[in-house]
Amino acid sequence: MSVPNFFEDFEIGTSQEFGNYHVSEAEIIDFASKYDPQPFHLSHEAGKAMHFGGLCASGWHTCSIAMRITVDNLPEDSASLGSPGIDELRWTRPVFPGDNLRMKSTVMDKKESRSRSDMGTVFLHNEIFNQKDELVMSFKPIVMFKKNTGHS
Repeated sequence: MSVPNFFEDFEIGTSQEFGNYHVSEAEIIDFASKYDPQPFHLSHEAGKAMHFGGLCASGWHTCSIAMRITVDNLPEDSASLGSPGIDELRWTRPVFPGDNLRMKSTVMDKKESRSRSDMGTVFLHNEIFNQKDELVMSFKPIVMFKKNTGHS
């Protein structure tokens, strides 16, 4: 199954899984140092002193990894027109050094644009899992796509 590209390619109810992103300790600390410098994102000791049990990635870092997985799996000639936002972002489990993350993306709905006949919006439910198949994050992106008007 190929990755959907144009608005018409997305079928409600279909899912795809992709990605295998290895999370390193250095990356967790680097991201946290720049963007979310809470102690449990910066040291094992601080993470152990809390309910996390050790150093863990910022949820915002996990969001960035999800975006990387998404972009790495877009077709070269992607018809994506960007996103006006996401709904229902949830961090359900910590991400630790050494975790390998993958994404499952399910098409929940789609709507043609009322004002632009050349595009539509796809509503997704994305789930990020670690190597133990534990859900670590879920979110519902809203993504705009070009229609395949040249190949009708």
